[in-house]
Amino acid sequence: MKFIVSSSALLKQLQSINGVVTNNPVVPILENFLFEIEDGKLTITASDLETSMITELPVEARETGRIAAPARILLDTLKNLPDQPVTFTLDEETYTIEISSANGRYKLAGENATDFPRVPVVKGSAPIEIPSSSLARAINKTIFAVSTDELRPAMTGILVQLADNQATFVATDGHRLLRYRRLDVGAGQSANLIIPRKAFNLLKSALPSEATTVKVEFNSSNAFFSFNQMRLVCRLIDERYPDYENVIPVSNPNRLIISRADFLNSVKRISIYSNKTTHQVRLRLAGSELTVSAEDLDFSNEASERLACQYEGEDMEIGFNARFLAEMLSNIDSEEITLELSTPNRAGLLMPTTADDNESILMLVMPVMLNNYV
Repeated sequence: MKFIVSSSALLKQLQSINGVVTNNPVVPILENFLFEIEDGKLTITASDLETSMITELPVEARETGRIAAPARILLDTLKNLPDQPVTFTLDEETYTIEISSANGRYKLAGENATDFPRVPVVKGSAPIEIPSSSLARAINKTIFAVSTDELRPAMTGILVQLADNQATFVATDGHRLLRYRRLDVGAGQSANLIIPRKAFNLLKSALPSEATTVKVEFNSSNAFFSFNQMRLVCRLIDERYPDYENVIPVSNPNRLIISRADFLNSVKRISIYSNKTTHQVRLRLAGSELTVSAEDLDFSNEASERLACQYEGEDMEIGFNARFLAEMLSNIDSEEITLELSTPNRAGLLMPTTADDNESILMLVMPVMLNNYV
């Protein structure tokens, strides 16, 4: 079986799904791409059993066939070839693959395509459509807060709640929580899905820069995303997500409004002087002034800065992890932010002062116990 394809076009498609391929997988054949030729089209699949990505591109071919091609050597070969037509000759009996270019011939050992795991298919699901830019934004706004603690598997993914033509994306690691809501999603059915972090990271990288629509389907065990010539299938995390709504404080009488850039830059500078284990910074709120300070008692380092702000509420001091605070501030787009507080031992709510009509963003950060320095 033979096919002819542009080396750069093939490389681009392989790179778009190569993130799925892992080193030393449990099933050795998963170090390969699955090549399937039919009707002048090459379909390429990469999988790690939990997540599969499938892409396709047109090729010159008169035959049909399937073979598993080693991912790393194939990618390395194509990366070092100038853009040109290359001919692939596949032997489905010996599983050898020969690549012919203008000036060279490269022979590599493939594997039997029948050993490659089957990708799940969805049946009878009503698709949901999300603008690609909206989905990318939802992932970017939440994925940094996903837990890496495998002992709490539900929190190692992003909760996606579909209801009433809106989608809510939630991520938490127990120290902070992100809730991002889109109101421009054609969700005609209600569902709660926990999408693994890796799957959303891969999807985010694969989403095109130009505007397109992502079709989302799901069943009891898998989620299916498709757009253009790309498909991603991932196994859902089958766990109960924490009841995050009960964690969000309702009554927050103390309200701070401040320049996001000024606050972020101050936290970054002050954090240099914080304890390298706790990363604690202290916020002192009084009148129209916010004082940001930190101290590392082990090395006698300390720093403080005063910032102008709008503040309504009682004078108070509260401590936060500087890394968490900076990361959350970096993921807000508005010029000013609102920080709502109740007491020094309860979570703070961070929100943009202005937001797009089709979105709602809420960030929750847990406080840390303050040291006794003044």
